[in-house]
Amino acid sequence: MNIYVGNLSVDATGEMIRQAFEAFGQVTSAKVIKDKYTGQSKAFAFVEMPVESQAHTAIKSLNGKEIMGKQIIVQQAHDSAGMGRQGGRMEYNKSKSRY
Repeated sequence: MNIYVGNLSVDATGEMIRQAFEAFGQVTSAKVIKDKYTGQSKAFAFVEMPVESQAHTAIKSLNGKEIMGKQIIVQQAHDSAGMGRQGGRMEYNKSKSRY
């Protein structure tokens, strides 16, 4: 399962995120997303956990927790193009009204 982790401190590292999620099970990858031009963190990350039950436990346990002074948002990532690993982009599904 691919998991979105948002509202991170810009100083958070992939290793820090990996360690937080490994408390709940196996982590395949943990990557903080960075701006391709500046290298600065975009303050969110994606974590991949192969065991769905462990991923759900991690999401429930870590959502709203504080890491480096920031209350993080943790939820299952949704693929925006319906293509998954074949080329779709994974993103946080915000449900905000435009009005």
